[in-house]
Amino acid sequence: MQEQLVFLIAAPRSGSTLLLRMLGSHHAIYSPPEPHLITPLANLGYYDTVEKAPYDPIISQRGVREVVAELPRGEADYLDALRAYTDTLYRRLLEPTDHTLLVDKTPAYALVLDFLAKLYPGARYIVLTRNPLAVWSSFVESFFDGDQEAAHQHNPLMERYVPAIARFLREKPVALHHVRYEELVQVPEKELQKICHFLSIEYDASMVNYGERTENRLETTRGLGDPMTVTQQTRPTTRSLARWAEDLSGEPGKIERAQQILATLQDEDLAGWGFSRRELQEQLDAVPAEGTRKKGRGLSRYSLERKLLIVLRRNIHHNALGRLVRSFRNFCDVLLR
Repeated sequence: MQEQLVFLIAAPRSGSTLLLRMLGSHHAIYSPPEPHLITPLANLGYYDTVEKAPYDPIISQRGVREVVAELPRGEADYLDALRAYTDTLYRRLLEPTDHTLLVDKTPAYALVLDFLAKLYPGARYIVLTRNPLAVWSSFVESFFDGDQEAAHQHNPLMERYVPAIARFLREKPVALHHVRYEELVQVPEKELQKICHFLSIEYDASMVNYGERTENRLETTRGLGDPMTVTQQTRPTTRSLARWAEDLSGEPGKIERAQQILATLQDEDLAGWGFSRRELQEQLDAVPAEGTRKKGRGLSRYSLERKLLIVLRRNIHHNALGRLVRSFRNFCDVLLR
């Protein structure tokens, strides 16, 4: 399976759903919804633990480490067993199709890259990065209705993803290809040709106009990912490049938080993503703190779900519906991950 697997690594709100749709337009590539297969395996006890799992994490960690120590090849045998599980699922997904490659796009994998590289050292990896300020702004506006404090409390996104992905790009433990979102939307043909060369497949010009194929329009409603913009476009657009500055314009509190986040990121990590601190700082300084606030993004089923989820997260302990509210919150909470 390793020769047929491609992992698309990116932080949430980096444009990975867009790139996945473009890749999925190629006749050789199958792009299922985000499967989230790897992250649970990384937390079974040998590498990390599941603190809230319905079993004692301390005992399970000790037990699995003792079992692995008894195996003839130790950790290598353990990885073989885990890989047999994921291989089976990947293969069963791919078999009914006429495709030769399967792309797994699950943003959470960026936080378990060491484990993923050990599990699938022979797979190919596409790493997508985007202006960190744009990623953060999109995360706040799309998932938390503009509430940056709730967003940062729930997930300090940039502080987690930037260092992890940057280190992966520096160390290159596997075969990988780096794509910048800004270049992808400005010169999609050129970037997709590079990706196809990396994957050893012929370039298909229809990948640029990914939304014109009926099956791709239907696929935009499947699984997790970005349901807010990919259904509104049929090809990449540059309109998103300046959106983050528009979102921060006239919002001194949001500008200050962006300044704080930028200050925590290391120069070499930013450089790995394809940006310099000076460049980002100049862009941030150019955003006016005073003036008319931007208009909202408009209501949709997706944004209404977000508003309701935020209310539930704030008031869950005071809500008389109790168990029903907690169940609904758990159902919706996966949308934030």
